[in-house]
Amino acid sequence: QVQLVESGGGLVRPGGSLGLSCAASGFTFRRYVMSWYRQVQGKERELVATITTAGYNTNYVDSVKGRFTIARDNVKNMAYLQMNNLKPEDTAVYYCHVAISGTNYWGQGTQVTVSS
Repeated sequence: QVQLVESGGGLVRPGGSLGLSCAASGFTFRRYVMSWYRQVQGKERELVATITTAGYNTNYVDSVKGRFTIARDNVKNMAYLQMNNLKPEDTAVYYCHVAISGTNYWGQGTQVTVSS
């Protein structure tokens, strides 16, 4: 079965950095677009970044452009989100996502808290 397991969240001060990882299994990783979403309690889940199958193309929500970088390793079946210059408004639960044959799959999420 499809499994996505995120790791790397935590507490960081404004201006700091964190790297998130997503370990994928149960599907042919290299064939699918991978995304990172985030959700603040009480708000809708927001698409943060997307990377195409070979990693040649990436897209970001405007609020993170120039600060976040999405990447993937199709040998290790891993997706990554490097977050730099973090701001308090980046505080959220971050989720790894893949859509396969019209079904959305999510990891369990990892909490990122940006606070002084």
